[in-house]
Amino acid sequence: MKFPLHILHLEDDPNDAALIQSTLETAGITCAISCVQTRGTFVAALERGGIGLVLSDYSLPAFDGLSAVEIVRTRWPDLPVILVSGTLGEERAIDALKSGATDYVLKNHLTRLAPAVRRALQEVEDRATRRRLEAQFIEAQKMEVIGQLASGVAHDFNNILAVIMGYSDLMLQDFGPTEPLRKPIEEIRHASERAAGLTRQLLVFSRKQTVQPVVLNLNDVVQDLHRMLRRLVDENIALTLVLGNDTGRIKADAGYIGQVLMNLVVNARDAMPNGGKLSIATSNVTLDETYVRTHAGATAGDYVLLSVSDTGTGLTTEVQARLFEAFFTTKAKGKGTGLGLATCQTIVQQSGGHIGVYSELGKGTTFKVYFPRVEQPLDVAASAVPTGPLPRGTETLLVVEDERSVRHLAREVLVAQGYEVLSAANGQDALQVAREHRGAPIRLVVTDVIMPLMGGKVMAEWLQATYPDLKVLFTSGYTDDAIAQHGVLDPGVAFLPKPYTPASLARKVRATLDDESDTAFLRKQRAATRPGAGAAATVPLPTAKPPTR
Repeated sequence: MKFPLHILHLEDDPNDAALIQSTLETAGITCAISCVQTRGTFVAALERGGIGLVLSDYSLPAFDGLSAVEIVRTRWPDLPVILVSGTLGEERAIDALKSGATDYVLKNHLTRLAPAVRRALQEVEDRATRRRLEAQFIEAQKMEVIGQLASGVAHDFNNILAVIMGYSDLMLQDFGPTEPLRKPIEEIRHASERAAGLTRQLLVFSRKQTVQPVVLNLNDVVQDLHRMLRRLVDENIALTLVLGNDTGRIKADAGYIGQVLMNLVVNARDAMPNGGKLSIATSNVTLDETYVRTHAGATAGDYVLLSVSDTGTGLTTEVQARLFEAFFTTKAKGKGTGLGLATCQTIVQQSGGHIGVYSELGKGTTFKVYFPRVEQPLDVAASAVPTGPLPRGTETLLVVEDERSVRHLAREVLVAQGYEVLSAANGQDALQVAREHRGAPIRLVVTDVIMPLMGGKVMAEWLQATYPDLKVLFTSGYTDDAIAQHGVLDPGVAFLPKPYTPASLARKVRATLDDESDTAFLRKQRAATRPGAGAAATVPLPTAKPPTR
């Protein structure tokens, strides 16, 4: 309960009012009491707001307690009302409680007043807590539904996007800068990237995609994204970086940190349609207990702060209260999904951090993102995306994919890079293809994880039992938690998420072939999972085993 407690007291006797205030303060309840005597002054005081409790006499010359209860229950249903009267009999007390009074106290038994006040305030707090928990439960249910929906459509949707993006890239390779069709194809490619990004946002927001954190320097992430961020904002927006010296290290997923930053920058851009200033800053900060008490979800400790500030239109208090709510947006219909900031909050929370906002109408907005500082050494930085000609090869590959269009795309891309490519529609067909193959040894299998009849993991077990040096590159459009149970996200396992581009496929295949480390995740389990033992023994297989070499 908050003190001082602001009480509206409907009472016509100044002596009784003073006695009641003295009784409460003697009992340790610090209060500020406003006394009124008429209906008009009573309602006016309530409309001004800030009242935490109503005390009312039962009978007054110009008003009465039951009418006061009715007014409060009609317009301020959560506000407690305690009747304090010297004339209240048992029958009237019951009527008052039926009318909605929280409690009643007789003036000649004021020792009950302080306990009644504390009980009433506790009930208010309990109801607020219950509503908050109910809202959280409803939100959790909504997220579960979103997660199930996202999981259900991710596989098929990512397969479709892989085909759109893949063939767009292949066509762009054949069209020069002046080709009339180049611009429409670029627009198709751009739209498919936006669709893929929206799918990722849904999966991250519904917590159906696993964040894989590494120890990194936040300044490096911001600097790497600077050029791309510059392209996101209009020319009439001045973008500046103010990166702190010796900022600490954080443990987070660099890709998702980039997504947070891009979402915040896009929001800032949209808030400055006529131009303005956009600043991205980093610094070391420490959050103390005082900050934590006034910011829900924050934890005291040392942090690295990422702030994004704009000089745009600003946000109202009402908008700020709903800012991170799923599907809430102030943008025009068709201009925003309402997932951007909700996704940012989810990513930051998964990194153990906290995000807050400060804004004033007409003066701009600042988002502050706090990532916990860690003392661990930096992980090996991910190499930049390669450019230039795609790597080539002459090895024999086996592509296993149940989606026909994706299978044809992958085969076309790899054949164009010089590989001999075999293909199969599922794990059973792949074993048959491998058994009948009489050419150069198959060096690498590019396989989807989840397929009908036989999935990629079981197929890989059987093939590697016969070909111990065979390498496997898994691909999937399912969510991370759906494929994690198949073991393909374990460290050291070669994995390429869908939707992939021709370039990413070609480079990942070459990197997997050239990797001298043991990327076959089944080697360490071969003794336990060899064909014919355990669960693998129940999998239907071709009548003949693959030939030994």
